[in-house]
Amino acid sequence: MIKKRIGAALCCLCFIAFAGAQNKLLQSPARKLQLAEFAIANLYVDSVNENKLVESAIVRMLEELDPHSTYSDPEEVKRLNEPLQGNFDGIGIQFNMATDTLFVIQPVSGGPSEKVGILAGDRIIEVNDTVIAGVKMSMEEVMRRLRGKKGTKVNVKVMRRGSDGLIPFTIKRDKIPVYSLDASYMVNKQVGYIRVSRFAATTGKEFATALQNLKKKGMKDLILDLQGNGGGYLNAAIDLVNQFLGKKELIVYTEGRRNPRAEFEAEGDGTFRDGRVVVLIDEFSASASEIVTGALQDWDRAVVVGRRSFGKGLVQRPIDLPDGSMIRLTVARYYTPSGRCIQKPYESIEQYNKDLIDRYNRGEMQSADSIHFPDSLKYNTLRLGRTVYGGGGIMPDYFIPVDTTMYTDYYLALRDKGAIVQANLKLIDRNRQTWMKKYKNFERFDRSFEVSEEMLKELVELGKTLGVPYKEEQYRISLPLIKVQIKALIARDLWDMNEYFQVVNALNGSFVKAVELLERPGMNFPDRK
Repeated sequence: MIKKRIGAALCCLCFIAFAGAQNKLLQSPARKLQLAEFAIANLYVDSVNENKLVESAIVRMLEELDPHSTYSDPEEVKRLNEPLQGNFDGIGIQFNMATDTLFVIQPVSGGPSEKVGILAGDRIIEVNDTVIAGVKMSMEEVMRRLRGKKGTKVNVKVMRRGSDGLIPFTIKRDKIPVYSLDASYMVNKQVGYIRVSRFAATTGKEFATALQNLKKKGMKDLILDLQGNGGGYLNAAIDLVNQFLGKKELIVYTEGRRNPRAEFEAEGDGTFRDGRVVVLIDEFSASASEIVTGALQDWDRAVVVGRRSFGKGLVQRPIDLPDGSMIRLTVARYYTPSGRCIQKPYESIEQYNKDLIDRYNRGEMQSADSIHFPDSLKYNTLRLGRTVYGGGGIMPDYFIPVDTTMYTDYYLALRDKGAIVQANLKLIDRNRQTWMKKYKNFERFDRSFEVSEEMLKELVELGKTLGVPYKEEQYRISLPLIKVQIKALIARDLWDMNEYFQVVNALNGSFVKAVELLERPGMNFPDRK
């Protein structure tokens, strides 16, 4: 009898607990939201799009959190992932859309287009019997027609200089690699340069290969260019830093309300643990770029040159939804080895989005003297005890102001109207074979090639046809920049991105400073300037 009473009492308690939990669930905000959506979908006077309704609710909820908790629909998820996954399915060309025509800059080496005979300078006029040239077709629509699953075929017709009529090709789509290194070359006999544009699935392997190739060419010191690098995969950043640090040296740690501290350490098997390193950053270097820069600066492993980085140090966890959409939810913050929080403060999304404009307006991009940090944001590096600063972003050791002296309204109009790109395509189209025979290699081109007055006059006239009236004084001010850009674009189209950056870096103040530091006898890790 006693056992029966105890059993009955336990059942009663379980029922009460279940009822309490059920009542709590019924009273929860999530149930309230679900009931509201149900009522609207079933009782509202007009029919509604439930998917759109739910998506709008998700977006609005995330806007209440932080600037980097976001929602992406299935198509956006696919587009976001492609640059980081390291490949996509397509025909394998680098191209420009000039005056509504797809102009092939270069076919990807070993790719589907090169295999069937597509050449640099070809213009793709038709895709599967649909004309894409001169019909105001959007870039997205053109890409949709050219891309497709590996193994499928696409028929194109191209116009080629010197050939009559359109030339037909059938291209079998394949996996096309997306590289995360823009350039890798020797600056001089012992200084190498590597520019990383994003941190993708293949970045670690690409970077290791580039290091190995440069070391074979005699590299002793390295300039690592992360300017404009908006980040990417954490693992890719860790792989890259591992090339420079010793075993068990902390690279970064994360911490959040429901995420206890997690540390990521170097394995100590990197191939560049001794050479001198200069890291280049600017206000658009973010996330994984800041993890790399912060780790190398905190361990006194590199000198940092440029301007304060963006300040994105929030850890997002991707949450896949059943329809292929995704929520990226912030769950923790990134901290450098010395304890600096990379994330800059945010009061509202509006204030956060205009932070860079505010930094420009208060003079931070022109003078380091305009940047002030309280003592509470001072930290010390882990080897030499140098002072570094928290408060969001990574402060460089050597500040380089934005150089806008050559940026006139006339130059900006030429650039924004596409006149410089179009002029370059015309020059390449007419002179590719002649220039390749004349210069043989980039070294000879770099030494000897000059942008002629005739080329510049053609640019000016093209600008006029695009609605850019000629302004003599502004033209003269911007002339060095215009010449460098034209020469760099020609170098890119004749060779590749390595050669492009070898030309444009001549006007990059941060790059010039890095070379100067590495050419100083005995330069190691100097005091902050």
